[in-house]
Amino acid sequence: MAHEKREIERKYESDDSGLPDLSGVGGVAAVLDKGLVELDATYYDTADERLAAAALTLRRRTGGADAGWHLKFPVAPGVRDEIRAPLSDTVPEEIAALVRSRVRDDELIPLVRLRSARDVRHLVDADGTLLAEASVDAVTAERLTGKGGAAQWTEIEVELADGGDPAFLDQVETRLRGAGVRPSTSPSKLARALEQTADGRHGRRGKKRPAPPVTAGDHVLAYLHAQRDTLVELDPAVRRDVPDAVHRMRVATRRARSTLRTFRTVLDRTVTDPVGAELKWLAGELGVDRDQEVLAERLTTALRALPPDLVTGPVPERLASWADARRGGAHGHLTGVLDSRRYLTLLDTLDTLLADPPLLKAAGKKPEKALDKAVRKDLAALSALVEQALDLPPGEGRDLALHEARKKAKCTRYAAEAATPALGGPARSLTGSMKSLTTLLGDHQDSVMARRALRELSAVAHAAGESAFTYGLLYGREEARAAATERDLPGLWKEIGPGASG
Repeated sequence: MAHEKREIERKYESDDSGLPDLSGVGGVAAVLDKGLVELDATYYDTADERLAAAALTLRRRTGGADAGWHLKFPVAPGVRDEIRAPLSDTVPEEIAALVRSRVRDDELIPLVRLRSARDVRHLVDADGTLLAEASVDAVTAERLTGKGGAAQWTEIEVELADGGDPAFLDQVETRLRGAGVRPSTSPSKLARALEQTADGRHGRRGKKRPAPPVTAGDHVLAYLHAQRDTLVELDPAVRRDVPDAVHRMRVATRRARSTLRTFRTVLDRTVTDPVGAELKWLAGELGVDRDQEVLAERLTTALRALPPDLVTGPVPERLASWADARRGGAHGHLTGVLDSRRYLTLLDTLDTLLADPPLLKAAGKKPEKALDKAVRKDLAALSALVEQALDLPPGEGRDLALHEARKKAKCTRYAAEAATPALGGPARSLTGSMKSLTTLLGDHQDSVMARRALRELSAVAHAAGESAFTYGLLYGREEARAAATERDLPGLWKEIGPGASG
């Protein structure tokens, strides 16, 4: 069974002089010699080194207290999340799933072998509590593919103890620098090994810096490229149930789909419409989890705001069990979606679309005119939807019309985002206006869904012989909240207006 650990460490270049004296640094009362540990790690990647290009490391290591499979995700400089799984001959499925969005159908092969003789020291305070582990590693690297060679070096590594204050590492670094020790120029042992053992054909594949967008097509593709990258990068976070990951992945999916729909004069819709349909499918699947998360949080917050004497019956318990059941089932379904052939094919299709885009004549034009025209078209459609909704009486028909307006407002917002590098201030202003509008309409739609859930919960409670008073009270408050939103909408829309694109 895999488990996760946050790793906070710093690496330093070292000669053969060993570890400087760290006694007295940041409350270090003693430096304990823990002996020499022999580590043997084989790093896996695709033949074109996709994991390394994304600063991901996957290894199978023996020796030491944490022998097994380790997958590391960068979080910030010197900070990585490490997923660990027990030692086995092949990559464990729970580890393989976390890199599937990058690996797809390619094979993970042994790329580099690193053998380290690690001289370990524990830095402890006066109570014997571990503050950090400092080690001097004598490393031998061997490239396992092509005609790559070998390399050797020595480095110092200082890893913060679990729950420690990162500021302690600053104090250690001050002492190390004073002793002539320099921060490493490589972020990891693997990065250094790939660089030093490359044979010219198997060097590390870093991300190429894209050329600045010039044409309308360049701007559209740059925005679409960013959304594809976000999907791939968030896939493992969604699988790990990282907070907000589902929402961010869903937004990237919607942005990509909106880009294909809005800029149809730039990209051939006969090619992009089927891709858009698949993106719509993925957004829907992501919404199963995200919508439940938002709804449960809204209802829980509303319940906690009630005075205790207005909560009759086991409402908190019933709401919690309802949310947990829906949440667990939704997340399990979503991980299945991310493992599906349909999803992986969609990622491949996006790669192909970006590598060989179906550009139309307008793609080669200057962006100011082509992009502005597309954004204005979206805004005009939004204006018609808002006016239609405002003309309807309160009720289900208006709720549906406002929901359609909300979706179009999001599409307009994403179009403005894509056009901002070319159009500047007017597009940036429109993006802000659309964000305000979608927030207002989003709260209205959340109220619609909350009232639907409250009706269901009330019916279940009534059938169980429980009081439905609290559910009715919450329903009434949601109804009033939606009515207030509908009263605020005309004023906000008047401020924005159909000419908001400038």
